[in-house]
Amino acid sequence: MSATTMSGDFGLEQPVDRDPKEVPLGDSITSQPVAEVVAEPAKEKKMEKTAALPSGVPFGEKFNTFLRAVLPPTLGMLILIGIWYVATHKGGSIPGPVQTWDAAVTLFADPFYRNGPNDQGIGWNILSSLQRVGIGFGFAALVGIPLGFILGRSAFLSAMINPIISLLRPVSPLAWLPIGLLVFKKADPAATYTIFICSIWPMIMNTAQGVQRVPQDYLNVARVLALSEWKVVTKILFPAVLPYMLTGIRLSIGTAWLVIVAAEMLTGGVGIGFWVWDEWNNLKVEHIIIAIFVIGIVGLILEQSLILLAKKLTKESS
Repeated sequence: MSATTMSGDFGLEQPVDRDPKEVPLGDSITSQPVAEVVAEPAKEKKMEKTAALPSGVPFGEKFNTFLRAVLPPTLGMLILIGIWYVATHKGGSIPGPVQTWDAAVTLFADPFYRNGPNDQGIGWNILSSLQRVGIGFGFAALVGIPLGFILGRSAFLSAMINPIISLLRPVSPLAWLPIGLLVFKKADPAATYTIFICSIWPMIMNTAQGVQRVPQDYLNVARVLALSEWKVVTKILFPAVLPYMLTGIRLSIGTAWLVIVAAEMLTGGVGIGFWVWDEWNNLKVEHIIIAIFVIGIVGLILEQSLILLAKKLTKESS
């Protein structure tokens, strides 16, 4: 029923009386139900406004969510430390958790000291390794991602390059290190070259696979609209391939951080790998255990950062 009434004269509208008693309608009288029907939207609006207000999450539910997120990894670490303590509490060549903790407190009290080119704090060694990984990984991304797009778009090139990738990908990254030393004559660029070689394969393969899995309908529409190859890549392929590409990047950064430690053990200089080998020569086993935890924590931070970046970029592209 309308919220306005018609008077005796045709086309003349009169406002409805909101009083729930009686409402005049021309020469007739409406009863109370009309007022109730008219007033009903106001009630619904009030209810919608109430429902739109954010409801606070109970503290107990927040606490349970926090426990579910924190408790399992904490228990896992405690079990690991407990096994470590039981295995070493009778002595031996491997230091226990207490000895390692005391050494870590002393070590991280000044992680950025410098006593010469071969005697630097663990902080400088970590930064030096991250720099090598960043340079090698960056070059691998600049080459591998575009090459993956090209191979995904061209069946002929894919058939030509895939056997080469299948041949070279299983080769151990350290097998490439002597080639790098032979070509560059220096340890730093040789280690960076090794990172480049081991990082490029996951990015090429995952990007090419993502391009090949783009629905053909999308490409048919682009062909009908006569889009340029640049627009096809940026507007159609890139958003669709982004999850595959980010997976390849995440796999590559994990492999790069894994390889740099072994490469630095062989090349020397400044880096977390060289620092581990140097501490072994000095028979400081507790420092080696500290380095193992540091390498794992840095690798975890790198991987989780890329996972968060992947989630953010995927959400924005969708």
